[in-house]
Amino acid sequence: MTPKSAPEPAEFTSSATNSLLKQTNYRWVIVALLFFATTINYLDRQVISLLKPILEKEFSWTESDYGNIVTVFTFFYGASTLLAGYIIDRVGTKLGYIGAILVWSFAAMAHALAGSTFGFMIARAFLGIGEAGNFPASIKTVAEWFPKKERALAVGIFNAGANIGAVAAPAVVPWLALVAGWQTAFIVTGALGFVWIIAWWFYYEIPSRHKRVNAAELAHITAEPSVEAATAGDAASTNMIDGAPVTKYPIFANRAIWGFMSGKLLTDPIWWFFLFWLPSYLANIYHLDLKKLGAPLIVIYLAATIGSVGGGWLSSKLIQQGWHPTRARQWAMALFAICVTPVMLISQMDSMWPVIAILSLAVAAHQAWSANIFTVAADQFPKQVLSRVVGLGTMAGTLGGAVFPLLVGRILDHFKALDKLSEGYYIIFYIAGLAYLVAWSMLYIFVFRRVNVK
Repeated sequence: MTPKSAPEPAEFTSSATNSLLKQTNYRWVIVALLFFATTINYLDRQVISLLKPILEKEFSWTESDYGNIVTVFTFFYGASTLLAGYIIDRVGTKLGYIGAILVWSFAAMAHALAGSTFGFMIARAFLGIGEAGNFPASIKTVAEWFPKKERALAVGIFNAGANIGAVAAPAVVPWLALVAGWQTAFIVTGALGFVWIIAWWFYYEIPSRHKRVNAAELAHITAEPSVEAATAGDAASTNMIDGAPVTKYPIFANRAIWGFMSGKLLTDPIWWFFLFWLPSYLANIYHLDLKKLGAPLIVIYLAATIGSVGGGWLSSKLIQQGWHPTRARQWAMALFAICVTPVMLISQMDSMWPVIAILSLAVAAHQAWSANIFTVAADQFPKQVLSRVVGLGTMAGTLGGAVFPLLVGRILDHFKALDKLSEGYYIIFYIAGLAYLVAWSMLYIFVFRRVNVK
């Protein structure tokens, strides 16, 4: 009698099967969904800056009035990010993201009902509360769906949606406002979020439960030892880190949180300035009307798109070539910080298009920086607390973003009264040129130099 063969070990069978399967790549579909959500996020956010030339005449806004409106948005955005991160950690990315977009879409449309400056402040407050959920949900989704070596690229791709939204806005919003009125521009752009919610509901689920993810892709996603059990939906694992409850994880004992928060605090306000004041800068200094603003703004924000994807690609490429992830982030971010400094030369420029070129480099460098600073957080913290970590960083960034517009408005009003408005902008560009170098130094102190990157 021929003896029966011993059954193969389960691990061997599973490993062999995984190696023979053609890996699905559904994680990139998820990134596409994040990309479109972020596009809508920034499109809704950008509408008011493009309509500023119309609205400031209709409502008699000064630069300080507009700065106050921006501050209200950024304050509520920042104050809500930690709560948004906590809610998303509790209810999951699927429901958490839907809730965030419902709030910000209704708020975006509500701008059309504003009949006073105070009415715009109320609408901006609720827009900030809703939009606060975008990045905590997106970064947590990337951590759930991607191994560490692909995260910067994934973040860079979805973060490029911020720039596509900023590109789409000058192409669409002025036309809508001129044809159908400024109220219509807010209503149409705000309604796009409801379309995205339908797609998210039908196409999103965590990897271990998703019917379109095979074993080979799941093995790729969970290739690195971390807290993948949480992704699998195990209740006990989801609520524990190294045997301790998630609620007791010492986030502030990890020095990386201070580097992450400092980096966001110092650089996010510069991005807010680029986003909310560049249309006004071009209109005031180069006398561009609503019809002529589109081309230079599209060039600037297309450059930002390239920077977002390119910045994520660069550090991911370095990691693939054997660099330690922290070392790759460190030197990539140093390069991006240096690329912002030429904005300090704008005061020496006599024509518009060289200024556009410098601004394009600066916004591209910021988005490359942004893609990497988020992945610094994803590298340093377990996934179960990542939404809260991102919320803390975003809160720090928007704290700076809430204060900086007050300063910008008062600087510009002061120099406008002296009929030297361009000099006010030059001061702000000098601040922008130095901010990233200081932020990189803080990251070096709290993160880069404390990690073994040999």
